[in-house]
Amino acid sequence: MELGPVQVLVLGYGSNAEFKGEALDELKKLREHDVVRVVDLLFVTKDENGEVAKVEIGDVEELTELGAVAGALVGFGAAGEEGAEVGAMAGAEAMSSGTMYDDKDVWYIADAIPAGSSAAIVVFEHRWAIPLRDAIVRSGGVALADEWIHPADLIAIGIEAAAE
Repeated sequence: MELGPVQVLVLGYGSNAEFKGEALDELKKLREHDVVRVVDLLFVTKDENGEVAKVEIGDVEELTELGAVAGALVGFGAAGEEGAEVGAMAGAEAMSSGTMYDDKDVWYIADAIPAGSSAAIVVFEHRWAIPLRDAIVRSGGVALADEWIHPADLIAIGIEAAAE
């Protein structure tokens, strides 16, 4: 299986959030064009009374496949080829329930958000990066660093530079 970089994105929504499905529509477009693969999406909300509700959208087949690959890589790192086999089986089994989060995880997330707020956790694979990565590897290159630069980081750099 080809696996691109997997990202976990945690989003917070305050009490004034308007859920019209726009973000889901954008994720669907990216998925349709094979730019990303949404592996799992967990949405947790806490009402003003502290009552917690969750919705998880995950594909059992994709979660099991990702679990097998992740387990194999961890197993290989720990014990070579034999470890990869054991890790793949363990990873696939761990994800075969169709969920990445148990109730303990959901309550942990709910504890971190204030009443009247929500959080979404999206796990997705960057499919667009696979051909680029493969081309880099074929030419003998290796990644030396991998970081995201957010616009807010650039603004902070500008503020700091102006203060000096």
